[in-house]
Order: sequence, then C-alpha cells, then structure tokens
Amino acid sequence: MELYHMDFFFDGNISREVLNHYLSRAVTHCGIGEDNSLASATFEDDIRMLKNEGAKFIGRASYVWDSTDDERHFRIAKERADRAHEVDPDFILQACVFECIQKSFVNSVKVPAWVFEAFGLDVEDRYFSYENMVFENGRYIHQWGKDSSVEDINRLESRLWIYYRACSYIRAGFEGIHFGQVHLIGAEDEGFRYFKEVIGMIRDYAKQHARRHYVLCDAHTHGISVDGVSLFDYNCFPIRLKEVLNKPMECICEEGYLDSLFARSAPGVSPSGWAADSMPFIVEFDNFGRDRARGVPNHESHFAWGYDEITWFGLLRDDARAEFLRYIDQWVNERYPEGWVQMPSRRIMMESIKRTYTSKTLTAERLAELAPEEYITAYAKYEDSYDMYRWYYSANRPSDECPFGYGDEDVIRELFASRSSKEKILE
Repeated sequence: MELYHMDFFFDGNISREVLNHYLSRAVTHCGIGEDNSLASATFEDDIRMLKNEGAKFIGRASYVWDSTDDERHFRIAKERADRAHEVDPDFILQACVFECIQKSFVNSVKVPAWVFEAFGLDVEDRYFSYENMVFENGRYIHQWGKDSSVEDINRLESRLWIYYRACSYIRAGFEGIHFGQVHLIGAEDEGFRYFKEVIGMIRDYAKQHARRHYVLCDAHTHGISVDGVSLFDYNCFPIRLKEVLNKPMECICEEGYLDSLFARSAPGVSPSGWAADSMPFIVEFDNFGRDRARGVPNHESHFAWGYDEITWFGLLRDDARAEFLRYIDQWVNERYPEGWVQMPSRRIMMESIKRTYTSKTLTAERLAELAPEEYITAYAKYEDSYDMYRWYYSANRPSDECPFGYGDEDVIRELFASRSSKEKILE
C-alpha cells in the first residue's frame, strides 16, 4: 500500500499514479470552452470555483453536437484554455469528438491541408462530406434527428473528421479527448482496427503539439484492447443509478445493475505501458434525456425516476444533493482503489429547474448578461430576490457572479481533499 502524493507532472506519457491523481480530481464542466455554440457566461467564477475545489481534470470542457461557426469555436476554446492555464497550469481540459455529425455543419467545414497530409493524401480544396461519413447500409442515419447521424469509422472521411477535430482541440491547449459512444461509431469496425489507426495518429500529433506532449483519451466503454494494448487511458461510463422502490427520488449504486461499469472495468495495458487487472475508471452524471413516465421507478431503464442522471441530481433538495455526493464518493472509494466519481460541475439538464437568489446589489441588467436566453427560460424579481428557471446545473457557490449556482462546490472541495489520503494498490 502507498498513500497518495498528489503529483500532477507528466510529459510524453503518464504514469499510473499521476493518472489516478487526475481522475481523483475530475469534474464535468461544460462550457469552459464551448458547449456547442454556448460559452459559459460565468467563466471567471467557474475558474475560481475549479481552483477552489482543487479540481484538476475538467471534463467535457468544449465540444460540438449541433452546428456552429467552427473557426470561432476553436478560437474561443483556445482563448479560454489559455486563461484557465494562467490560473492553474496543471489543469487538463478535455474536449469531445462525439458520435454525431450534422449535415449542414459538416458540409460547411473545409478540410485543412494538414489533415490530408497526415493521411498521405493529395491536398484538395474542398469541404468535409457528410454523405461520405454515414454508414453506407443506412445504419444510424438520422439517429439524432433529420440529417443528424452517427459517423462510420470504417469510412476514410470519418477518420479525417475525427482526426481534424481532436487535433484542433490539441492545438487549442486541450489535453484530453472524449470519443463518446465508440461502440456506435465503430459498430462495423472489426477488431477496432480503424479506431486504433486514428487514435494512434492523434497520439502521434499530441507528441509534437500538445502542451505536455500527451493526450488522455477515453470513451464510454468498459474497455477495448487491440493487439494487447488498451485504446484508451482509462474507462468512463454513466453511473447507472438504481431507484429505491417506495422512496421517491432516492437512488443507490449497485454492482451488476444494467450495464454499469462497476466491477466491469476491463484489464489492459495502458498506452503508457503499464498493466492493470482492471483499468482505472471514472463514472459521471450523464445527460441523455427524460422518460415519458417521470417520477416512476423502472429497473429496466437507464433513467432515474424518469430523468437522466444530472437532471435527477439537479431536482434534489440542496441537502439531498450533498448527501448523495458523500454517499457515492464513499461507495466507490471503498470498493475500487482506482475508481473515481467525476463530480458534477456544469452541465445541461433536461428540465427547467427554479433557483432563487437574494441580492441587494445584483441588477436585472447584470442578471441578463449572466443568463442569456439559452440558459434561463424566465426570471422574476421580488424586492431583492430573483426566481430563475434554469436548464443548466452549476455547482458554483451562489453569488452576484453566478446567482443561479447550486452551491455544491464546498462539498466537492471537501470530497476532493479527503481523496488525497486514499490508499491505492499500485500493482
């Protein structure tokens, strides 16, 4: 046994110990870069909170799901990554390359010369092609709505696209890439050979261009190995909350429940060369929608009382959220020396939830600046109090800089501090 010493240094590869240190301080915080075309309007307070908590791994900090201005997207990602690293050079910011391509967006992005060159292709003056990315047999076409599909990794154009997006984030200062539902993108990739090719190319690019010459890769999987080496540095999966019958809105964790990752993180040899009987992993509060039957338990469904995990969490009372964070942190820590809860920090919910904030100094004009229409559906002022109906969960301590914060950052800080003494079996 060895007590944790919180070392965050890596360059060119990452040790098992340092990887666990980062995962032990992981949060999901969308919008540090951009969440689609939405950048957090409370960015400076977000950075303050992350530093105060002791967070080090900032998950899902930038990504695109729908259409956006791609040049502006990567410019904002870089500007905000630069600012975040001024506050804490040890931050790892994670971007996402998801299992979603939208026709109008893909067809509006030019293929850079450096992408063609990386694949040994002649440079062309053209845009990416949605039609050349989708499954030729029709699989997963319109999976996310009209002209919004899953890309097929077997098709060269998809590999060009994935490489372009991942490397563009690396150029912007991001050191983590989440590849989403790789079992959809790679549904017909026998032995994940094409995934191995493109992720290997992304890792080679990181050796030359990443801040610390390495990129941490993960996806929603229990583990994938090709030729004896794990494709990913660690495994990541939703929690898969199990409802407690006859106790409305109460949930627990349970090994073996549905397709949860608990006790199922596959063994592997990491891309950095060390071997594990079960790869380090994180579980996250996922968002994926809501059921028609809300408030009803269903142990055959991924929903928790009819909601995705972050919406369920956001609907809890303040004290119940704190209680659950302490519960799940202890439950995971007691069972898995290299398993970690990725703490909720900022994420879109599938329900508009009212938050009330009292201030004698906050003006309606300032609130409007902090809460664009996309974030809050309505708010009303009652003397010095504001009622706000918000679609985003934010862990920030409520203040004039983030009046709609849920106030969970102090609990997260407490739990991160307690992890500093967690014992880990190195081998």
